[in-house]
Amino acid sequence: MRRPRGEPGSRAPRPTEGATCAGPGESWSPSPNSMLRVLLSAQASAARLSGLLLLPPVQPCYLGPSKWGDRPPGGGPHAGPVQGLQRLLEQARSPGELLRWLGQNPTKVRPHHYPVALRRLGQLLGSRPQPPPVEQATLQDLSQLIIRNCPSFDIHTIHVCLHLAVLLGFPSDGPLVCALEQERRFRLPPKPPPPLQPVLRGGQRLEAALSCPRFLRYPRQHLIRSLAEARPEELTPHVMVLLAQHLARHRLREPQLLEAIAHFLVVQEAQLNSKVVQKLVLPFGRLNYLPLEQQFMPCLERILAREAGLAPLATVNILMSLCQLRCLPFRALHFVFSPGFINHISGTPHALIVRRYLSLLDTAVELELPGYRGPRLPRRQQVPIFPQPLITDRARCKYSHKDIVAEGLRQLLGEEKYRQDLTVPPGYCTDFLLCVSSSGAVLPVRTQDPFLPYPPRSCLQGQAAPQPTTRDPAQRVVLMLRERWHFCRDGRVLLGSRALRERHLGLMGYQLLPLPFEELESQRGLPQLKSYLRQKLQALGLRWGPEGG
Repeated sequence: MRRPRGEPGSRAPRPTEGATCAGPGESWSPSPNSMLRVLLSAQASAARLSGLLLLPPVQPCYLGPSKWGDRPPGGGPHAGPVQGLQRLLEQARSPGELLRWLGQNPTKVRPHHYPVALRRLGQLLGSRPQPPPVEQATLQDLSQLIIRNCPSFDIHTIHVCLHLAVLLGFPSDGPLVCALEQERRFRLPPKPPPPLQPVLRGGQRLEAALSCPRFLRYPRQHLIRSLAEARPEELTPHVMVLLAQHLARHRLREPQLLEAIAHFLVVQEAQLNSKVVQKLVLPFGRLNYLPLEQQFMPCLERILAREAGLAPLATVNILMSLCQLRCLPFRALHFVFSPGFINHISGTPHALIVRRYLSLLDTAVELELPGYRGPRLPRRQQVPIFPQPLITDRARCKYSHKDIVAEGLRQLLGEEKYRQDLTVPPGYCTDFLLCVSSSGAVLPVRTQDPFLPYPPRSCLQGQAAPQPTTRDPAQRVVLMLRERWHFCRDGRVLLGSRALRERHLGLMGYQLLPLPFEELESQRGLPQLKSYLRQKLQALGLRWGPEGG
């Protein structure tokens, strides 16, 4: 009795190297780089079929009532012919047997049977220890069966067959994959035509770009071009506020754009209230940029004189930006330090934040405006300015160098000779503070008062106090981390708040030792960082250890 072609025990020629997959009517064999070529090898690893073998079995679709009635899936004596055929396919012992079950039962074959057959084919070709032999005609006939019947497949069956065919190594330009892909595209719903984009003018285009949540952080040339193409009447306060907020948020110190905002503020002075002005002025203080527009400061002084009593928080916000630029107008300071203004804000929801800003303004007056003779913030109204690290430092603490610098100082000096995150009067948080004797020896902090007196005993007008040397008694050295996000985007100019803190600490008599992020990032590991810190401290004449006392 002749064995059916493809049955176990029959012999079939092994595929040759370099053979390619052909269409119906042509000799078919796997391409050299196909997965099928690997699977047909006797030494093929079943693990290479993981993507195919782990695919969940294809569930039969609902066929509706039939003359066999509703039968449980999975075979058995009560299973219907359709479910029985699926069981036979799942238990086929060779590719030839798969083809025989599909070809001899045309009335019982349903579309979902073809994914079952392809999946079983992959299992057979990846079986151990010896995969069954397979003839090229068998695979060609199976391919033709699928091509002939794929127009009746639903979209899910087409996707599954296409996925399995690719895993089995059928070439992407072969007839089977091409036929399935064509059916897949045919079933896809037609794409609606793209909506017509309205023609946007310069100001509208700028507003649309700044309002888009996917807008990139560095579209400087696009911003400048849109601003240059906008007509004056198209630059509304809303557009300019969006631009100012974008520059401040992303630390973009773009002189051309900042000058455009300053010019807009001067030209539109009469139409702007202090709530809009505070948003327009924000990037100048944050980015530490004083515009070249000559009417910038006179314009702000007039707005403050006109609007100060209408919006207290906006008034103080404007003065905060000007404080970072060292351009505080005396007339506005007279108003915000007056008893009437202080009593007015005491019962408001933002009283605490206003008092904090007024405390900072009072510190700026004490340290930077010795010629000011107007009212000051009463001592009972003063609160710590920044009693803890700033929000940006807390948000980016995992990127900070503070922990590794603290470990380097601990191993270099000992943890009793420095203080970390100490807030000194009037409320500035320091990164690391050292107490130094008159001879330059680093002293244990617990034996010294770490704070210098505030207000300082002397302060020179218009400039920082002379940098103290280690020969002066009771000196305090502050190590200041200058992280990457402490600078504007170009990395060369400190943000206004950082520059203000360093300026005020210097004016109060603290000796500052900056640690720039470029230098910290260049240290490879803790040993190099300790050597770097040792050089920095020794350059100030500091001594520690047995020789330092």
